[in-house]
Amino acid sequence: MIFYRLFIEYKTVNSEPISSWQKDPNADCGVVLTGGPGRVREGLSLLSRGLVKKLVISGVHPDVEFSDLYSSWIYLGEIDEKDVILERHSTTTYGNAQQTLPIVEAWGCRDVVLVTSQYHMPRAFKTFVSAFPNQFPIYKHALPAGRSESSHMDVFIEVVKGIFYSLWAF
Repeated sequence: MIFYRLFIEYKTVNSEPISSWQKDPNADCGVVLTGGPGRVREGLSLLSRGLVKKLVISGVHPDVEFSDLYSSWIYLGEIDEKDVILERHSTTTYGNAQQTLPIVEAWGCRDVVLVTSQYHMPRAFKTFVSAFPNQFPIYKHALPAGRSESSHMDVFIEVVKGIFYSLWAF
Protein backbone atom coordinates (compact mmCIF):
# COMPACT_ATOMS: atom_id res chain seq x y z
CA MET A 1 0.00 0.00 0.00
CA ILE A 2 2.83 2.40 0.85
CA PHE A 3 4.60 1.75 -2.46
CA TYR A 4 1.35 2.25 -4.34
CA ARG A 5 0.83 5.64 -2.66
CA LEU A 6 4.44 6.64 -3.43
CA PHE A 7 3.94 5.61 -7.06
CA ILE A 8 0.70 7.61 -7.41
CA GLU A 9 2.29 10.71 -5.86
CA TYR A 10 5.37 10.29 -8.10
CA LYS A 11 3.13 10.22 -11.17
CA THR A 12 1.32 13.34 -9.92
CA VAL A 13 4.57 15.25 -9.37
CA ASN A 14 5.92 14.28 -12.78
CA SER A 15 2.72 14.90 -14.74
CA GLU A 16 2.41 18.67 -14.24
CA PRO A 17 2.70 20.40 -17.62
CA ILE A 18 4.93 23.43 -18.02
CA SER A 19 2.16 25.95 -18.61
CA SER A 20 4.45 28.98 -18.78
CA TRP A 21 5.43 27.90 -22.31
CA GLN A 22 1.87 27.31 -23.47
CA LYS A 23 -0.17 30.34 -22.46
CA ASP A 24 -0.11 33.70 -20.77
CA PRO A 25 -2.36 33.74 -17.71
CA ASN A 26 -4.50 36.70 -16.79
CA ALA A 27 -5.75 37.46 -13.26
CA ASP A 28 -6.09 40.24 -10.71
CA CYS A 29 -3.13 38.99 -8.66
CA GLY A 30 -0.10 36.81 -9.06
CA VAL A 31 1.51 34.79 -6.28
CA VAL A 32 5.11 33.66 -6.68
CA LEU A 33 6.40 30.93 -4.39
CA THR A 34 10.11 31.47 -3.86
CA GLY A 35 12.57 28.63 -3.73
CA GLY A 36 13.48 27.96 -7.33
CA PRO A 37 15.18 29.72 -10.22
CA GLY A 38 13.14 31.90 -12.54
CA ARG A 39 10.02 32.12 -10.41
CA VAL A 40 10.43 35.73 -9.25
CA ARG A 41 11.50 36.86 -12.71
CA GLU A 42 8.42 35.19 -14.22
CA GLY A 43 6.10 36.86 -11.69
CA LEU A 44 7.64 40.26 -12.36
CA SER A 45 7.30 39.63 -16.09
CA LEU A 46 3.58 38.89 -15.68
CA LEU A 47 3.18 42.14 -13.74
CA SER A 48 5.17 44.26 -16.18
CA ARG A 49 3.14 42.91 -19.13
CA GLY A 50 -0.14 43.69 -17.36
CA LEU A 51 -1.21 40.06 -17.09
CA VAL A 52 -1.59 40.52 -13.32
CA LYS A 53 -2.32 43.80 -11.57
CA LYS A 54 -0.68 43.00 -8.24
CA LEU A 55 2.04 40.54 -7.24
CA VAL A 56 2.79 38.76 -3.97
CA ILE A 57 6.24 37.22 -3.72
CA SER A 58 5.78 34.74 -0.91
CA GLY A 59 8.51 33.27 1.27
CA VAL A 60 11.05 36.06 0.76
CA HIS A 61 14.04 36.09 3.11
CA PRO A 62 13.63 38.87 5.71
CA ASP A 63 16.80 40.67 4.55
CA VAL A 64 15.79 40.88 0.87
CA GLU A 65 14.44 44.17 -0.47
CA PHE A 66 12.45 44.82 -3.66
CA SER A 67 15.46 46.50 -5.26
CA ASP A 68 17.46 43.28 -4.72
CA LEU A 69 14.90 41.38 -6.78
CA TYR A 70 14.18 43.94 -9.48
CA SER A 71 17.32 45.95 -10.15
CA SER A 72 18.95 43.37 -12.41
CA TRP A 73 15.81 42.87 -14.50
CA ILE A 74 15.43 46.33 -15.99
CA TYR A 75 14.47 44.78 -19.34
CA LEU A 76 11.14 43.76 -17.82
CA GLY A 77 9.75 47.25 -18.16
CA GLU A 78 8.24 49.63 -15.67
CA ILE A 79 6.97 48.11 -12.43
CA ASP A 80 5.47 50.18 -9.65
CA GLU A 81 6.85 48.97 -6.33
CA LYS A 82 3.47 49.54 -4.66
CA ASP A 83 2.04 46.73 -6.82
CA VAL A 84 4.40 44.19 -5.23
CA ILE A 85 4.36 42.81 -1.69
CA LEU A 86 7.24 40.77 -0.35
CA GLU A 87 5.67 38.29 2.05
CA ARG A 88 8.44 37.45 4.54
CA HIS A 89 6.78 35.28 7.19
CA SER A 90 6.15 31.95 5.50
CA THR A 91 8.73 29.19 5.30
CA THR A 92 6.53 26.39 3.94
CA THR A 93 4.02 25.95 1.14
CA TYR A 94 1.24 25.83 3.74
CA GLY A 95 2.58 29.08 5.23
CA ASN A 96 2.67 30.64 1.75
CA ALA A 97 -1.05 29.96 1.33
CA GLN A 98 -1.99 31.11 4.83
CA GLN A 99 0.04 34.33 4.63
CA THR A 100 -0.99 35.17 1.07
CA LEU A 101 -4.75 34.89 1.54
CA PRO A 102 -5.18 38.07 3.67
CA ILE A 103 -3.02 40.03 1.22
CA VAL A 104 -5.04 39.10 -1.86
CA GLU A 105 -8.27 39.69 0.05
CA ALA A 106 -7.08 43.15 1.13
CA TRP A 107 -6.22 43.95 -2.49
CA GLY A 108 -9.69 42.82 -3.59
CA CYS A 109 -8.37 40.18 -5.95
CA ARG A 110 -11.01 37.98 -7.55
CA ASP A 111 -8.55 35.43 -8.94
CA VAL A 112 -4.88 34.46 -8.65
CA VAL A 113 -2.13 33.09 -10.88
CA LEU A 114 0.11 30.74 -8.88
CA VAL A 115 3.73 30.71 -10.07
CA THR A 116 6.04 27.86 -9.04
CA SER A 117 7.94 24.95 -10.59
CA GLN A 118 6.33 22.00 -12.32
CA TYR A 119 7.37 19.61 -9.53
CA HIS A 120 6.10 21.88 -6.77
CA MET A 121 2.85 22.86 -8.52
CA PRO A 122 0.64 19.83 -7.64
CA ARG A 123 1.21 20.23 -3.90
CA ALA A 124 1.20 24.03 -4.00
CA PHE A 125 -2.03 24.18 -5.99
CA LYS A 126 -3.85 21.74 -3.68
CA THR A 127 -2.60 23.67 -0.65
CA PHE A 128 -3.81 27.01 -2.01
CA VAL A 129 -7.17 25.57 -3.08
CA SER A 130 -7.70 24.20 0.43
CA ALA A 131 -6.63 27.46 2.12
CA PHE A 132 -8.54 29.90 -0.10
CA PRO A 133 -12.33 30.33 -0.09
CA ASN A 134 -14.41 27.96 -2.17
CA GLN A 135 -14.98 29.12 -5.74
CA PHE A 136 -11.87 31.37 -5.66
CA PRO A 137 -10.18 30.82 -9.04
CA ILE A 138 -6.51 29.86 -8.84
CA TYR A 139 -4.71 29.40 -12.15
CA LYS A 140 -1.54 27.33 -12.45
CA HIS A 141 1.54 28.81 -14.08
CA ALA A 142 4.23 26.14 -13.82
CA LEU A 143 7.84 26.75 -14.77
CA PRO A 144 10.42 24.12 -15.66
CA ALA A 145 12.19 22.78 -12.61
CA GLY A 146 15.68 24.19 -12.33
CA ARG A 147 18.76 22.03 -12.12
CA SER A 148 18.80 22.58 -8.37
CA GLU A 149 15.36 21.02 -7.95
CA SER A 150 15.28 18.22 -10.52
CA SER A 151 17.54 15.54 -9.06
CA HIS A 152 16.03 12.19 -8.16
CA MET A 153 16.38 13.03 -4.48
CA ASP A 154 14.54 16.35 -4.91
CA VAL A 155 11.71 14.62 -6.76
CA PHE A 156 11.54 11.97 -4.04
CA ILE A 157 11.41 14.67 -1.34
CA GLU A 158 8.56 16.40 -3.23
CA VAL A 159 6.73 13.05 -3.39
CA VAL A 160 7.08 12.56 0.37
CA LYS A 161 5.98 16.16 1.02
CA GLY A 162 2.98 15.62 -1.25
CA ILE A 163 1.91 12.57 0.76
CA PHE A 164 2.44 14.40 4.05
CA TYR A 165 0.45 17.42 2.86
CA SER A 166 -2.39 15.20 1.63
CA LEU A 167 -2.74 13.86 5.16
CA TRP A 168 -2.23 17.16 6.96
CA ALA A 169 -2.97 20.25 4.86
CA PHE A 170 -5.67 19.38 2.32
